[in-house]
Amino acid sequence: MGVMQTMFDAKSLLDQFLGGNPLQPGAQRNTNASGQTGGHTAGLGDLLGQLNGFGGGLGGGAVAGGLAALLLGSKQGRRLAGNALQYGGMAVVGALAYRAYQNWQAGRVTTPDARPTAFLPPPSDTPFAPVNAHDQQSLARHLLRAMIAGAKADGHVDEAEQKAIFAEMQKMPLGPEDRNFVLDELRKPLDIDAVARGARTPEEAASIYTASLLAVNVDHAAERGYLAMLAARLHLDDALVKHLHASVEAASVPQSAPVA
Repeated sequence: MGVMQTMFDAKSLLDQFLGGNPLQPGAQRNTNASGQTGGHTAGLGDLLGQLNGFGGGLGGGAVAGGLAALLLGSKQGRRLAGNALQYGGMAVVGALAYRAYQNWQAGRVTTPDARPTAFLPPPSDTPFAPVNAHDQQSLARHLLRAMIAGAKADGHVDEAEQKAIFAEMQKMPLGPEDRNFVLDELRKPLDIDAVARGARTPEEAASIYTASLLAVNVDHAAERGYLAMLAARLHLDDALVKHLHASVEAASVPQSAPVA
């Protein structure tokens, strides 16, 4: 069990779902010991361009990343804009959740922003951005589980889709532990309680909800139902949920909008 945890770098895998500049063919990926990425990713970027003409967007948020594209198929929704994708995956989720959490605590009213707002990482050594390696890995694992659950929420990832995902993942620069984690989570029945159990604090609950929100299309009834049940299991205040949605919307633009 301990060996598996050592070999499987959840934080680095999360960075392959979220974060990093838009992927360009022929570029290089440089990953340091902490899992942070520098430069661009060739393998994921090449694959991304081959998948159904999919432009790198998530259904409810959006990122550049081959894994996200594989899981979400041809969903159309919103994509993160501006400088958001210059940061690692945990920083992306943490910043969105932190901004919403702060606004909620201050009692601010949610208002839609006309254009994407500047993206700032969350303060370090907080539940949104832990510095302890064990806490980072634990949170990253829970965020990954929440994203994959969100991707499954509309039921489109069936057995045939899983086989297609497995075949494409074999072409990616992923270790066997990374592939096994993703495939195991895909094969499991959707379990909202298991996703919610990853939250040890209200801040982690906000981050877990944000991760799932980034992987859904809120215009889809089944996915709205999933988010409502997840918010209830996480014991999130209704006003905080509205701030979390507003935070994602404020950092993103419609998928059909031209890339700046």
